[in-house]
Amino acid sequence: MDKKLRIIEDKCPQNHKCPAVNVCPVRALSQKDFEAPKVDYDKCIRCGKCSNFCSKKALVLE
Repeated sequence: MDKKLRIIEDKCPQNHKCPAVNVCPVRALSQKDFEAPKVDYDKCIRCGKCSNFCSKKALVLE
């Protein structure tokens, strides 16, 4: 079973640029203004770097 990255918007503060966007090695995360990040599932390699980096636990690899 493949894991999938999920963004829990209730845990995302959405008041700053998401630092986890820059951690993604394949640029699968993007962010418009201060909104919660979006995932490009065609690019995401499910490495878990962004979910491990997110201190708010808003990015979850499940």
